Amino acid sequence: MAERALTRPRRHVLVTLPVWARVLVVYLAARIVTTLLIALSSALAPDDGRHGANPTMLDYIVAWDAAWYREIALNGYPSEIPVDGHGQAQQNAWAFMPVYPWAARILAALVPGAGFGSEDVWAVANAWALAAALISLVAGYFACWGIHTLLVDRLGRISALWGVAFVAFGPLSLMFQVGYAEAAFLALAVWSLVAIRREAWWSLYLTIPVMAFTRPGELALPLTIALYGLWRIRHRAERPIHRAEVVHILATGALGSLLGFAWPMIANAVTRNPDAYFETELSWRRGWVGEHSGFIPGEGWIQGAEAWAGIWGVPHLYGYLLLALVAACAVGLFFLPSVRALGIETKLWGASYLVYAALVIFPQSSVLRLLMPLAPLAAGALAAPRLLRSSRILILVALTALQFWWTHAMYGMGNTFYLIP
Repeated sequence: MAERALTRPRRHVLVTLPVWARVLVVYLAARIVTTLLIALSSALAPDDGRHGANPTMLDYIVAWDAAWYREIALNGYPSEIPVDGHGQAQQNAWAFMPVYPWAARILAALVPGAGFGSEDVWAVANAWALAAALISLVAGYFACWGIHTLLVDRLGRISALWGVAFVAFGPLSLMFQVGYAEAAFLALAVWSLVAIRREAWWSLYLTIPVMAFTRPGELALPLTIALYGLWRIRHRAERPIHRAEVVHILATGALGSLLGFAWPMIANAVTRNPDAYFETELSWRRGWVGEHSGFIPGEGWIQGAEAWAGIWGVPHLYGYLLLALVAACAVGLFFLPSVRALGIETKLWGASYLVYAALVIFPQSSVLRLLMPLAPLAAGALAAPRLLRSSRILILVALTALQFWWTHAMYGMGNTFYLIP
């Protein structure tokens, strides 16, 4: 009895820390593990991998889309959409939004030799890479802190911290250490949900514009706000909705909707091409499906099912069946007890982003990364309060193993078109 009384507090010593500190401990531990996994991936990288044998940490930081962000920071956006010999748009910087690369460029200017106007291109490029990784690192911490805030009141302190661990150690957690905008976007999305829960509407007038120019997907937020407004009206008997709140719901929803379409309009205006943005986005899809006639909402998933069936060498029917299974799992996720226990704003965001994904995303090899904004929902699903500690440890180990698989496949190897993050 005495021994049990003495040992029990040690089990939960982490949750006795301030919230920011307990999240930080878990997050830093995860970043150490990710760094070790990067080193292991580098040691195992083949000669014909994306970066050859023994790539450096810098190679990982600026790989793939990070190179586009760096290009934007150094040279801006093209005034015309580049085209191939058939007149079709080629991949270009307009597919990527400016907040993240420019923020990293401003931070990089503090590094000696990398200030604005520096003629040492490589000094600027390397300083940008370090600045970009730092922004992702800090943004990832705030994203995890926000996820803890969303979960703790619903699932309890222990489960909320496990939810943070599942995200911090998860398959896509390399995004918290490389030059991608995913961590920044996730942090903005999560804290926007916290603002909705707390009815801190004024803060949304600041986060929505930043979010809209960080990466695609911001349109899920005004849909979330609209659905939240309908939910508040439906439950007004238990919780009255005041006129000021209605005004904020309408105003932030309108602002988010307007800014959600702003970047395509800017790209079209600068290039004087009315289809510049959509042609640019579709240029990434062409390598998977060949010629295309344009963008049709939702068509990408049908095309993706056929493309993956072709890669696996099976009839298209199997691709359609897999697509139906994925859709059923997405719907079934909301019926899990741990997800049903989440706050309404978290569930509405998950549903809204899934609608956005269903209409816009093409499920190529980047699809897992593009679904990263669903992290709060996934954390809630995995952090069920009734799970045994041993089960949670097994989940954490499995997620860490998947992190290495994804990191090594996409970065250590990355030697074919379906191994692109």
